[in-house]
Amino acid sequence: MLFLAGALGSKNFRRRKYKVKFDFTTVRTWVLPILRRVDVGDYPTKIGRIVGLSKQHVHYYLKKLERCKLVRRDKRTNVVFYEVTREGKNLLTSCEGRVFPAELYRLDKCQVGFLIRREGLLPEGFRCVEMVNWTALLGLEQSVYVRHTTRSWIVHVEVVRGKDPGEVYGLALNLANRVADALRRKYGCVLAQGKFVAGELAVEDPVANLFGRYFTVRTGKRKIDHSWNVGELEHLQKDAVIEYLQMPERVKNLEGQVQALHVDLEELTSALKNLVSFDGEPGLDAGQRSLKDYVR
Repeated sequence: MLFLAGALGSKNFRRRKYKVKFDFTTVRTWVLPILRRVDVGDYPTKIGRIVGLSKQHVHYYLKKLERCKLVRRDKRTNVVFYEVTREGKNLLTSCEGRVFPAELYRLDKCQVGFLIRREGLLPEGFRCVEMVNWTALLGLEQSVYVRHTTRSWIVHVEVVRGKDPGEVYGLALNLANRVADALRRKYGCVLAQGKFVAGELAVEDPVANLFGRYFTVRTGKRKIDHSWNVGELEHLQKDAVIEYLQMPERVKNLEGQVQALHVDLEELTSALKNLVSFDGEPGLDAGQRSLKDYVR
C-alpha cells in the first residue's frame, strides 16, 4: 500500500489527520495516468475512454485525488471539470521519466470500421453527410464520432499516444470496440470484427519537435513537419519504420564494438612501446631485445 499524501513530502499533507491509501500497482496503472489526463484538460468521460476505465471508476479515483489535494473541482454551469493543483504538478514532474516511460508514438486520424452483418434500427439524431458518391450518417456515441454507411459503422478514434506502436494501436482498438458494443446494444445491429481503415502513426521525436517549428523536410522515406501543432517525424515506408525501431539496438552494438576496439588499441600500443624501447630498459626480455637488434 502507498500513502500518497505522505509521499509528497509536503508539510501541509503531514499535518492532516487522514491519509488516502492506494495500492502501488494502482498508482502506476490508473492514478497517475488519470492525473496526467486531468493536467492536459480532459474531462472524466474522455479520461475513462483513454485509460480504459468506466466513468464510475474515474470519479472514484478523482475523489481520492481531491482528498489528497492533488486535484480540485471546477464546476462550469452544469458540467464539473477538474484541474491539477500545484502539489499535483510537482508530483507529476517528480514521476516523469521514472514511473512511466515517455510516450513517443501518436496515432492521428484513426478510423476503425465494423462491417454490418445485420442491420438494426437507423440511428436517431444523426446528421446526413454527403460524401463523394454516397451518403453517410454522422453522430456521437459515448462522445466519440461514429459514421454509419450502407455497409459498415466507422468509429473515428481520438488522438492516442503510447510508448510503442503496439500499445497505441491496442488502445485505439479497445476504444473502438467499446463504442461498437454500445452501438450493438442501442440499435440491435450485428457487426463483424473491427479493422483499421485509416490512421497516421507519427513519432514525437524531440529533434523533430524543435526542427519542425521552423522547417519542413521531406525525403523519400521520412518527413519532419509541424502538423497538429506538434513537431513530428513520419515514416512513409515500412523499412524506414524498421530502421528507426532498430536504431537504439544498433547504437548499443556500435558502442560495444567501439569499446572492444579501444581495448585492442591500448594493448597494441603497449606492445609497440615495448618493441621500440631501448636495450636494458626494464620490462624488455631477451626475445624483444633480439627483435629490436634485427630491426636495427
